[in-house]
Amino acid sequence: MTATTTPRPTVRPRGSRQLAGTGALLRFALRRDRVLIPVWIAVNAVMVLSMPNTLRSLYGTTAQREGLLRQMESNASFRALIGPVFDTSIGALTAWRVGVYAAALGAVMSLLIVVRHTRDEEESGRQELVASGAVGRRASLTAALLAAAVANAVLALLVTAGLAGQGGAGALSFGLGLAGIGMVFATTAAVVAQLTESARLARGLTAAVLGAAFVLRAAGDSATADGSSVLTWLSPLGWLENQRSFAGERWWVPALFAVAVTALGALAYELAGRRDVGMSFLPTLPGPAAGRLGTAGALAWRLQRGSVIGWSLGFLLAGVVYGGMTDGAAELVRDNDRAREIFARMGGQSALTDMFLAAMVGMLGLIAALYVVGSVLRLHGEETSGRAEPVLACPVGRLRWAAGHLVIAFGGTVLIMLLAGLGLAIGYGKEAGPILGACLAQLPAVWVIGGLTLLLYGLAPRAATAAWGVVVAVLLIGWVGPALNAPRLVLDLTPFAHLPKLPGGQMRWGPVLLLTALAALLTSAGLAALRRRDLTT
Repeated sequence: MTATTTPRPTVRPRGSRQLAGTGALLRFALRRDRVLIPVWIAVNAVMVLSMPNTLRSLYGTTAQREGLLRQMESNASFRALIGPVFDTSIGALTAWRVGVYAAALGAVMSLLIVVRHTRDEEESGRQELVASGAVGRRASLTAALLAAAVANAVLALLVTAGLAGQGGAGALSFGLGLAGIGMVFATTAAVVAQLTESARLARGLTAAVLGAAFVLRAAGDSATADGSSVLTWLSPLGWLENQRSFAGERWWVPALFAVAVTALGALAYELAGRRDVGMSFLPTLPGPAAGRLGTAGALAWRLQRGSVIGWSLGFLLAGVVYGGMTDGAAELVRDNDRAREIFARMGGQSALTDMFLAAMVGMLGLIAALYVVGSVLRLHGEETSGRAEPVLACPVGRLRWAAGHLVIAFGGTVLIMLLAGLGLAIGYGKEAGPILGACLAQLPAVWVIGGLTLLLYGLAPRAATAAWGVVVAVLLIGWVGPALNAPRLVLDLTPFAHLPKLPGGQMRWGPVLLLTALAALLTSAGLAALRRRDLTT
């Protein structure tokens, strides 16, 4: 008689069970973001890699660069906006000029990726379906962080390779710094995604952390000219400038990024293991179903009021900062013909102060386009999450439901641009009327972007997120185009290029009225398409 033995089951270690399926989820995440990630990387890389040639045309001689260095030492407002200059080389000036903003763009890219593949998935219910398969408890979080790591690694490689001609060590330092900041905010988003029940709130809170980091760095840099302030060191954005890329690199500073990423990642993993799918440590409390929420418009306001308040405060503070540095900026470019030409292409056409104010108003208008796209796409989020269906099951038509959100989207742009103009007037200390008028003149172009977003959502809800690609392209043309001396044909592709250059320029009502009519046409077409199609399930 032959004895038979039953094979003992192979018991995988607990850690491997928790990460089962990570590879498949990572491939899925990268496939879903095959457009989003390349667009963000391309915009950031183009902004960074185009800067050496621009700076070479602005400050072609050593004497000009040394003069810039002396001016920045005494110009606290410009240091608050961009940071201190540590060396006169083109590489050092590139790291100074675009470092803060490239890092901020990388941080936004990273937080969007992580929230999209964690809290967004749970909020939509897809994560529960995925978790029912052979997927580990922490696989989704790991895949999201790895997707962010891949995006930041590609950005770092492009920046390092593109700036290698300015100095290999400095290029590597700068690339590592950008990737480090991206991963700090990726892990921050991972922590916040465990705490909140709403993806929108997770994005907003992480963005608020980024805003606080910018404010801390700005306050520290305005106080000292060498980045040594304690406030600067409290901000990850301050760590990047204190790496001193192309200016005697401090190779111990990247260790701060590593420590922060490790600590925040460990906290996110610990929190993820202590909650159920779909739950959070800070649950959203249900609100009243009557009273102030008795109409579709009131519900839209309740859903978007946090965003409106946050954007309003941000634009007011930005206006105060930009207004306060107007005289200093005019002094900085007074003797530089190339700098004056760039400001003229971005905005103003008369006095130096008007040129700077017009350029800043135009930049704020471009940023307001981000707000209107996000606000209009809230309709898409309500529909795909299933929350719109019970609202529309009541005696509420689609147009009435959509109108509530569109009032917040289009009316909110009026509010934030007015507050931006008020802030500019306060910071500059001059009469508010012309500046407020200049800010309001940006609205038709912003509304065109909002109308196009609504049309995409109405016609093809699956393609609605392509509106982000449109607004990023508009930002790229508006910011980088003038510095690269792009052809007029390229600059005219954006609606902002056709607006009057105020204050200082001549008011032209024709383009303003035409853009307003175009925005109304796009909005009407989007509403008509929404009314005719089926809801997405």
